[in-house]
Amino acid sequence: MKAFIGSDHAGIDGRKAVASVLENRGWEVEHMGPSNADEKADYPDIAHDVAAGVTSGDAEIGILVCGTGQGMAMTANKYAGVRAAVITDSFTAEMARGHNDANIACFGERVLGTEKISELLAVFLDTPFEGGRHGTRVNKIDRVTG
Repeated sequence: MKAFIGSDHAGIDGRKAVASVLENRGWEVEHMGPSNADEKADYPDIAHDVAAGVTSGDAEIGILVCGTGQGMAMTANKYAGVRAAVITDSFTAEMARGHNDANIACFGERVLGTEKISELLAVFLDTPFEGGRHGTRVNKIDRVTG
């Protein structure tokens, strides 16, 4: 399994924490974004790269980390087939996967911190998509093309 993970300069530590969680679970990880906080990056550029990787099938999931997660999610959701969710707590992590079949998780490092991001990512990864009536709704989301 492969994940594309990206961050801007505000989410580098969160991206490293995400990589650790994924690699400990046997995932192959591809990093996108700056390597240190002094190297500024525009979050839309990173979100475009991750979303393109998920929609092309080069990665099963994407994880995006910036200051709040909001801008990353807004950008990623411009791609047909992307269901990017801002994860803020265990409930949103469970619902994003279980009900919405989210394929990109977005986190705000300035909101959550790295330890909480790692914890919530584990919930996201451990929650299966429930299908059924939720599958019908996800299909309706995916019908929207702009």
